[in-house]
Amino acid sequence: MTAFLLALGLFLQIAVQMGTHILFATLGGIVCEKVGNMNLGIEGMMLLGAALGYYTGALTGSPALAILAAGGAGAAGAAIYAVITITLRGNQVVTGLILTIFGGGVARYMGKTLSGFKTLPPAFAAAFAPVPVPLLRRIPVLGPALFEQSPWVLAAVLAAVLLSLYFRFTPWGLAARAVGENPVVADAAGINVTLYKYLHVLTGGFLCGLGGAYLSLVFVPSWQENITAGAGWIAVALIIFSTWNPLRAIYAAYLFGALRGLGFKFQNLSFSLAGARIVFYPQLLDMLPYLATIVVLVVITRKKKREQQAPAALGSAYFREER
Repeated sequence: MTAFLLALGLFLQIAVQMGTHILFATLGGIVCEKVGNMNLGIEGMMLLGAALGYYTGALTGSPALAILAAGGAGAAGAAIYAVITITLRGNQVVTGLILTIFGGGVARYMGKTLSGFKTLPPAFAAAFAPVPVPLLRRIPVLGPALFEQSPWVLAAVLAAVLLSLYFRFTPWGLAARAVGENPVVADAAGINVTLYKYLHVLTGGFLCGLGGAYLSLVFVPSWQENITAGAGWIAVALIIFSTWNPLRAIYAAYLFGALRGLGFKFQNLSFSLAGARIVFYPQLLDMLPYLATIVVLVVITRKKKREQQAPAALGSAYFREER
């Protein structure tokens, strides 16, 4: 039994490590969509954060500057999206897709320089080493999985908790939700719709940039072409899977991390059944988050619970003079 618990704890540790960048990206997407802006450029913002964060870290040797640069790169990409969709009222879906292409292009261009940096300075290994949390680390199974991890893991979970409290209990969070539900009514109530949209879209971009930087600074840590490997699109699916709830995003992201961990553990598993040779490919596990998202969409559509629906004004441009 003890051996089983140790193996389970180790597997959960791996699942958390493989899902942390997804959690950052999912939270960034939720923050953006809460104010009514559908940003499909998460992948591009993650690539910008991964590239600029790694470049800054390798160049300066400062973990703090690398984090700020990564978040700033994601926010800069989000700023481009915000100007086009909020100020110029451009199509949000098309703009998000363009942002993904733009971020990928910038990352590939920077990759020619980044490939010359073989390793990060030793300061990064020390700064991002696992930090045991007193008392909490003693929780069976979950303690080592969540509370003996890199500070990035703790920061991602803390961000989810704070965002949940923000949107549920603070006047600014409630105002942001009002903007996402009905910007006309929010504007009539004296809420600065444009300001709230800009602040939340930029904050979402900052979180997405951190998600990309986690890969290049902590998880790998080195530069690889297309280092996100489609994680931004997975985050788009998990936003729906978590029903726009930051706390649910925690287990959604780490469930995906667990599925990826199973995929690595059982690569090309084969067995015989009734005389037939059956091969189990890890790509089947990669499909499960998307299948689960489809199931969740069907369920929430049939139940029609308002708290589980997307913001009513999601994807709609708002122009004050038209109200």
